[in-house]
Amino acid sequence: MSLLSGLAPIADSHTRLLVLGSFPGVKSLQLQQYYAHPQNQFWRILGTLWDQPLQQLDYAGRCQQALAHGLGIWDVYASCEREGSLDSAIRNATVNDFVGLAQRSPQLQAIAHNGGESWRHQRHTRTLGLPVYRLPSTSPANASWSFERKLQAWREVLEAHGLA
Repeated sequence: MSLLSGLAPIADSHTRLLVLGSFPGVKSLQLQQYYAHPQNQFWRILGTLWDQPLQQLDYAGRCQQALAHGLGIWDVYASCEREGSLDSAIRNATVNDFVGLAQRSPQLQAIAHNGGESWRHQRHTRTLGLPVYRLPSTSPANASWSFERKLQAWREVLEAHGLA
C-alpha cells in the first residue's frame, strides 16, 4: 500500500470556521478537489445555506465562495495509507498541523469536524482553545441521516459563527 498525500488547506486570514474532513476520497484525490464525489452533500449543503448554486460553479468558484463566507476547508490527516475511500481503511496516518493553520488564520473562531473519523481527532483541535463541533458526515456513506437533518445540524454551527 502506498502513502497518499492530502490536499492543501483552503483558508486565509479571514477564515472564521474551519471544517475538517478525515482524508480525501479517491475521486477527490484524482481531481485534487475537496468533496469531489458527486454524491457527497458538502457543496449542496453550503449552497443551500448560502442560497447560492455552488454545484453550478467550478471548483475554484466554490472555494472562492467558501473563503468569502469565512469558511476554511481541510482534513485531519496530512497523509495515510488507504485502499479505496472508506475511513475505516485508513492506516498509518499523519495528523495535519492545526496550530500552524490557526496562526495563519487569526480570525479563526471554531473547528467543525465533518464526520466521525474526523471527530476522533478533536483532542488535537481542542488544544487550540476554540469551540469544537461534531457535524454529521456529508459523505454518501452516511445514508442514515437525511439531507434535511444534515442541513439543520450544519446550519446551527454556521449560524453560531455568522456564516449562514
